[in-house]
Amino acid sequence: MDYLYNPYATIRHTAFARKGMVATSQPLAAQAGIEVMQKGGNAVDAAIATAAALTVVEPTSNGIGGDAFALVWMKDTLYGLNASGQAPEAMTIDAFKEEGLEKIPTWGFKPITIPGVPAAWAELSKRFGKLPLIESLTPAIRYAEEGYPLTPILGKYWRIAYNRFKSLDSAEFDEWFKTFAPDGRPPVTGEMWKSPGHAKTLRAIGETNAVSFYKGEIADTIHEHVAANNGYLKKSDLENFKVEWVNPISTNYKGYDVWEIPPNGQGMITLMALNIYAEMNQPIPNDVRTLHEQIEAMKLAFTDGKAFITEEKDMPIDVAHLLSKEYAKQRAAEITDRATIPDPYELSKSGTVYLATADEEGNMVSFIQSNYMGFGSGIVVPGTGIALQNRGVDFSLDPAHPNALRPGKRTYNTIIPGFLTKDGQAVGPFGVMGGFMQPQGHFQVIVNTIDYHLNPQAALDAPRWQWIEGNKVHVEPNFPNHLSQALTRLGHQIVPTLDNGSFGRGQIIWRNPETGVLAGGTESRTDGTIVAW
Repeated sequence: MDYLYNPYATIRHTAFARKGMVATSQPLAAQAGIEVMQKGGNAVDAAIATAAALTVVEPTSNGIGGDAFALVWMKDTLYGLNASGQAPEAMTIDAFKEEGLEKIPTWGFKPITIPGVPAAWAELSKRFGKLPLIESLTPAIRYAEEGYPLTPILGKYWRIAYNRFKSLDSAEFDEWFKTFAPDGRPPVTGEMWKSPGHAKTLRAIGETNAVSFYKGEIADTIHEHVAANNGYLKKSDLENFKVEWVNPISTNYKGYDVWEIPPNGQGMITLMALNIYAEMNQPIPNDVRTLHEQIEAMKLAFTDGKAFITEEKDMPIDVAHLLSKEYAKQRAAEITDRATIPDPYELSKSGTVYLATADEEGNMVSFIQSNYMGFGSGIVVPGTGIALQNRGVDFSLDPAHPNALRPGKRTYNTIIPGFLTKDGQAVGPFGVMGGFMQPQGHFQVIVNTIDYHLNPQAALDAPRWQWIEGNKVHVEPNFPNHLSQALTRLGHQIVPTLDNGSFGRGQIIWRNPETGVLAGGTESRTDGTIVAW
């Protein structure tokens, strides 16, 4: 039986609840969040439980060894958390040059940066949680110990990762195969898989509020494994790591405030694109001119984001200017009736799993965590279930580039949580995971919601486009052909795809401020589920 085969159109409707809601890409993880909420936890405890469970039940997209960001709405205030890890002290441009490398490798020990996920859980629990961290991690520990059956999309990407690491044919990935392919093959859809080492690690994180991961036995194990294979990450890097509470950035789009995490995240690309697009014509659904202007606005914003975004203090241009109406008007004036390939904005002479939670008190969390490319670096720490991320691959080895590698620096990070408010009241959390698709997905979800008045589920289900480079734009299999043809006549290089896996996976929860009723949409492009209470 092929669980990915379905010849029929399916329809999901918006889910509603009052006491609580969790929306994410895997059913068991969503259930974990509601389980913790029903035991007295709030939206933050539920987010931690869901995130921890996702490291077990969707390891193809995230893990304990990755990064995380969060936007937390608590008592009518929005807080931002940056838990992305820095480059280790030994990771330098000279170190790569001495090895004869002109770019940072994608896989193996070299691109590993400091993991921020466990610290994010501990910090969120400490500041806003109602339950001990170990209670929030208990469902994830249970899934790791007892096992669970793979869902269809999970099985698909597990097989892809297995084939990738097999083709690399290196002893570096032996632990990956021991952990994630213990029978000499990837587990398949419907088959049980468990990870006792993962359970042991989660329990230690929960019982010590992540101290064991950064300063204790787990840190020692990570250090020894990386050092034995000539990697850069050391225990001292883990010991010195701290998450950062940040002020979220926003723009007002047609009466709504759209919020993102500031750089080093790429969320501001969404805000820049919305500002540019707001200067264009009134949008019309399924209209070629409207789509053309959306693509061109995103293209301009992304070009500038990739050129300038890194640690904020290292950016050659102020965030405030990139979010200004002056910038938006100047870039919008460059949009014509033909597709163009933009140059970066001229500087003055003086560039994953997602979950949303909400509780009956009005608290909400927009949370995202990622190992970056699937299972990350492919490096698994023996006996722990920890797959380490490969986020360092995005650093530049050009010393003159804003995102140039430097020890202790955080690279341009693709993962971004989003949040929407109106007149100072929460509308709710939203997000679309998927590498460089993320700001494009955020942009399209916001346009679908505000301009086209689509409900949460429809806003996610709408066919998506994705700008790739130059004038190349990928479109989903169900993207209307007549629009693809019309966009081609405007100079866009439209590439229809056979698979929608690269177009992001999103979740939305909107809250009615008068009744407190929650309305949620979940991603049809993955095993997405909403669990409501």
